Amino acid sequence: MKIGLYFGTFNPIHVGHLVIANYMADFTELDQVWMVVSPQNPLKDKASLLSDLHRLALVKIAIDDNPKLRASDIEFNLPKPSYTATTLAYLKEKYPQHEFAIIMGEDNLRTLHKWYNYEQLLKNHTLYVYPRLLTMQEEHEVGTINSHISNDFSKEGNVIICEDAPVMKVSASFVRQAIKDGKDVRYLLTEPVHHYINEMNFYKK
Repeated sequence: MKIGLYFGTFNPIHVGHLVIANYMADFTELDQVWMVVSPQNPLKDKASLLSDLHRLALVKIAIDDNPKLRASDIEFNLPKPSYTATTLAYLKEKYPQHEFAIIMGEDNLRTLHKWYNYEQLLKNHTLYVYPRLLTMQEEHEVGTINSHISNDFSKEGNVIICEDAPVMKVSASFVRQAIKDGKDVRYLLTEPVHHYINEMNFYKK
């Protein structure tokens, strides 16, 4: 099978993640999408994360009824911080029968040069890139308000730009802040995820 790896902290998983995952599974050559829950992203602060197992549980209940999507905890037992190149090397050894591709937003493609062993990722794996509108905070972080890809990585042979993928300007940080502020986020999460977060009182403090 050709499997797309959609990496993320999923803190929490929201409808934006699910729309992209479902699009990649249904509208590209991928047979499945594995949503790889990252225990630690080397470019993000770990202090604001829910526990690994809670975030994995949220992903599982969000995609439970979709056979083309799968939650993966593959990085939980790998060295930390987690690097995509290291994870892919492990997966290729563990599942030699599968071909693995990477799913990422165009904002990540723009900063791919910061990734560990990014040259090998470009050489050995297909990258499926979806458009993404940046939040104001993210625009400030990347130093641009231009949502278009601004480097040459988009011209690489293994990079597939999925221009028709739905664009949703929603982020996990927005969802967390909204919950903390007592806002209604029921339409930004699936019903089981919304129920789990409420039941566990996540993000309210």
